[in-house]
Amino acid sequence: MCYVLLMSAERMETLKSILAQEPNNTFARYALGMEYSSTGEAELALEQFRTLLQIDPNYANAFFMGAQVLQHAQRIPEAIQWLNDGISCADRVGNRHASSEMQSLLEELES
Repeated sequence: MCYVLLMSAERMETLKSILAQEPNNTFARYALGMEYSSTGEAELALEQFRTLLQIDPNYANAFFMGAQVLQHAQRIPEAIQWLNDGISCADRVGNRHASSEMQSLLEELES
């Protein structure tokens, strides 16, 4: 367990270093959001996904991961909004897989 946290902290520092040099690096921003999500830091994860969507509003997976973070934080109305926005994004850019995954989660949250 301690080793896993250390590895996550090292990855976070690497990603932060990349973003310090390349703030618009969408992959690093997404990965940092995922790292925060995996350590239960919902607000920091959401901050990364929001920033990512400002850089690239067509990054559909950021909507999906943000919705999952909100779901785990029991913030269901916000998760539903992220999913609706994400489905619109995925449909707009032709990402049928992301749209389908988000639709499934949306149906689960609305039931």
